[in-house]
Amino acid sequence: MIEYKHVALRYTEKDILKDVNLRIEDGEFMVLVGPSGSGKTTMIKMINRLLEPTDGNIYMDEKRIKDYDERELRLSTGYVLQAIALFPNLTVAENIALIPEMKGWGKERVASKTVELLEKVGLPASDYADRKPHELSGGEQQRVGIVRAMIGEPKILLMDEPFSALDAISRKQLQALTKDLHKEFGMTTIFVTHDTDEALKLGDRIAVLEEGEIVQVADSKTILAQPANDFVADLFGGAHHV
Repeated sequence: MIEYKHVALRYTEKDILKDVNLRIEDGEFMVLVGPSGSGKTTMIKMINRLLEPTDGNIYMDEKRIKDYDERELRLSTGYVLQAIALFPNLTVAENIALIPEMKGWGKERVASKTVELLEKVGLPASDYADRKPHELSGGEQQRVGIVRAMIGEPKILLMDEPFSALDAISRKQLQALTKDLHKEFGMTTIFVTHDTDEALKLGDRIAVLEEGEIVQVADSKTILAQPANDFVADLFGGAHHV
């Protein structure tokens, strides 16, 4: 369980987050949605302590995030970025092995898990394990990024607009893949997007942000049927939802 309690981030002349309170249950797929600058990425960067709140605290399993060992915390957190961050000089298998090697896994375990997960994301190890990132399409690179984030069996998976730079077909494929992997592995997932269709497809619940504040937290049906205010109604009402 992750819980934000009265979390704020203030710079000299600007409030980035304002008194954020949010509880995310174990195994939940929580989507943070809102326009650029609303505080979504800031919220997930606080979970692995890339940013520290100026007020309030974030708790994981009822212990303050800042009381965890920082290295241990980051090794227990998978992170998929919008910018596909594979090391260009390493093969697919070498990129994937980085976190489990840091955790002290043996070579056989790493290799076995790599084969298993590459198969699940549609990239058979026999064809892809020895390729370099430049030999992959954008969608394939992001699939590798997902495997790299998941292979260490993290408690929490953070995904920061991971599909926004991809073409529409790749994006739909990876949305479906992410949902399937979440159902299979059940890790707590926090997914940032500015795309309301993506939020509705993926989230068990959706937290809607506006100018650093959470204005509604609900499932997709409630968001559409009972928007909390005009901002939420406008944000979701302008899209054609399937």
